[in-house]
Amino acid sequence: MTDNLNDNKKNSQDIPFRFQRLYISTLVMLAILLTIGQVLTQWRITAAQDELWIIRYSSLQRHQSQQIVNKALQLTDPAKKDEYKNNLSELRSIFVEFERVHQEGREGRIQDRNIYVPNSDSVQRLYELIRPNFEAFQTSTRELLKQNDAGLALSPIAQQYVETLLNNEKPFLKQMDAIVRQYTLELRNKLETLQHFEFYIFMFTLMVLAGIGVFIFRPAVHQLYQTLQQLIEVEKHTAAANKKLLTLNKSLKDTRQRLFEATKQQYQQQIDEQKSRTSYLIAGQEEERKRLSRDLHDGLGQMLTAIKLQVEGLETSLQGQAVQINNISTLKNLITQTIQEARLISNNLMPSVLSDFGIIPALKMLAETNDTNPAIEVAFCTNLPTTRLDKSVEIMLYRVTQEAISNAVRHAQAKRITIELFEKDNYLHLVVSDNGKGFKPQRLRQPMGQGIHNMNERVKLLDGKFKITSVPGKGTRVQVSLPYQSLQAHHEYDQIDARG
Repeated sequence: MTDNLNDNKKNSQDIPFRFQRLYISTLVMLAILLTIGQVLTQWRITAAQDELWIIRYSSLQRHQSQQIVNKALQLTDPAKKDEYKNNLSELRSIFVEFERVHQEGREGRIQDRNIYVPNSDSVQRLYELIRPNFEAFQTSTRELLKQNDAGLALSPIAQQYVETLLNNEKPFLKQMDAIVRQYTLELRNKLETLQHFEFYIFMFTLMVLAGIGVFIFRPAVHQLYQTLQQLIEVEKHTAAANKKLLTLNKSLKDTRQRLFEATKQQYQQQIDEQKSRTSYLIAGQEEERKRLSRDLHDGLGQMLTAIKLQVEGLETSLQGQAVQINNISTLKNLITQTIQEARLISNNLMPSVLSDFGIIPALKMLAETNDTNPAIEVAFCTNLPTTRLDKSVEIMLYRVTQEAISNAVRHAQAKRITIELFEKDNYLHLVVSDNGKGFKPQRLRQPMGQGIHNMNERVKLLDGKFKITSVPGKGTRVQVSLPYQSLQAHHEYDQIDARG
């Protein structure tokens, strides 16, 4: 590893890989050492816990032997004849447990906890030394348990068994103390061995860490120091280059911003010019409509009226001539229809009610005088007062409504058309809806027809919002929304006398 670290001829791209390899190797080595120490420690602690249970069971035999002697004395006590049955039962229970614990201790096994610790030769010898005392306990207690009557328990034979128990109690306790001490001594020796082993593992770990520091990290730090020095030099050059680049970037950013502002200004100017042209075009259309309406009314209308008067005079002078009168009557009806048609065209071009009274009466009259198809019901409702709006707003609302009704009548086959004009949330809303056949929404993504395009352009010129929605079989809805301003504006419509 040291040779690899000191190899300055290697490509600088290999340095991170070598550091990574050294770091991983170090971590793996330390992890192995710590794992070995931890596994051995846990194993030894588990074994020590098992041995502690064995010691506890061995100590339990001392207590049980004393209980057996105590119950035997109570059985042979004449003053406790009334408690004979209970004492006999308790003695039997204690003796069964005593035999089981002693047998498991001799085998180094605890069945209840699934513990098995093989006894050493020293412990086995001590258990052999205590065997005569245990067998004396065993024989005497079994004979006492056969005495089912309190009178038998007071016999000399029973007294002899109790005497045997008393004679063997002290040696049994002494031998059990020796066994417990031997268990404890062996456990202490094992723990000391584990302590020494842990110390050796600790010292070895320190040696490994020292070796890692001397043979791995020290060369690595040296190599890293050299690399950092090179990086510092490179960073100085990079900083100078970055400074130049920042200056150029700032200059480029300023130039781009100026270009963006110029482009934005030019684009806005184009939009304004386009709006102006469109506005002038629409205004020109409205002026042309007014001129045509005036010419139809003042010129053609007056001439037709004069012709009608002349025909009526001629009709009067030809009284009695039936054929000529019928022809003149037909001609008079035709002239009357022509006059009405001229009035209708004049009114559609520029209705006098719009110029005289405003948008609300104009829309109301448009709904009431539906001459295109009288079978269609047209309803109008509004929550606005009769206050006049701006001239351009009134014209836009009227033209959009006129176009929407025309589309509904010609294309939608509608039976009912509703016109709503209301103010909500500081916006003026115009909604024209019908119950016609409608169309698919995909058609709205296609280039709009001339009528819809004109409506949209008129609304955009006044900074309004135009929306058209339709569902096949459920009709179409045209909505216009624009900021509401009630203006007492001066209207410069040409005043057209609609009277014939």
